[in-house]
Amino acid sequence: MPIPTDPVSPLQATTAYAFFFDVDGTLAAIQPRPDEVFIPARVLDDLQWLAHYCAGAVALISGRPIVELDALAAPLILPLAGVHGAERRDSEGRITRVTLEPLTVSVLRRELEQAIASLPGCLLETKGAAFALHYRQAPHHQQQIEQLAAAMVARFPELAQQPGKCVVELKPQGVNKGAAITQFMQRPPFAGRVPVFIGDDLTDEAGFKTVNSRGGISIKVGSGSSEAREHLADVNAVYHWLAQARKQLDNGAEASLRSQSDESLSRRI
Repeated sequence: MPIPTDPVSPLQATTAYAFFFDVDGTLAAIQPRPDEVFIPARVLDDLQWLAHYCAGAVALISGRPIVELDALAAPLILPLAGVHGAERRDSEGRITRVTLEPLTVSVLRRELEQAIASLPGCLLETKGAAFALHYRQAPHHQQQIEQLAAAMVARFPELAQQPGKCVVELKPQGVNKGAAITQFMQRPPFAGRVPVFIGDDLTDEAGFKTVNSRGGISIKVGSGSSEAREHLADVNAVYHWLAQARKQLDNGAEASLRSQSDESLSRRI
């Protein structure tokens, strides 16, 4: 059922909200390999515009490490939460990290490399305090990947298992996108604003829950059940949503930062 729109003025729109974006599957189309992903230049330009209008209250929340997020977002320098929040850079450039014991990391890397080598088409991505087991190119190995991840979590209780789209990740316990958003919301320029989070994957569900609990706006990209209360059809719909928001505010019109092509997203921005 459509939710009635409650448009706000451009000034209200930019001072009232804090925006959080997932990257893969949200700001960037999914590619066969993680290193082939990119954010189009026009989308980076729209993000830069949004950050300017929101006094910097725009952050990327991703499973990727900060160094990769900076490369994808260049030349923008944004607040970031990488590795699902295990790495975080605030608006003043301070970086905090959740780490694992070096011996644990060494053992995990060695054993995961050996296991992945026996599963042709699968890929191990190391992220410092986390490991991603990709099977996009070998979906028939999904069960083996899930069993491998479960076995590692059973051996190392400091780890948690995080399923995603054709990937299972091993990350430190207590690290998730919801916790990352909570940390951002405790300090300027995010504090006191209404959070808006857009994501597409199972890894984003903790973020949706956190945003909902704060009376914010949670937006799922793509189909499927979700904690998110709004939906956009796909990555192109996200691009359109950003472009329409920019156009409306640049024209000085009252802002309804909703998709013009997806009436399910007729909310109060």
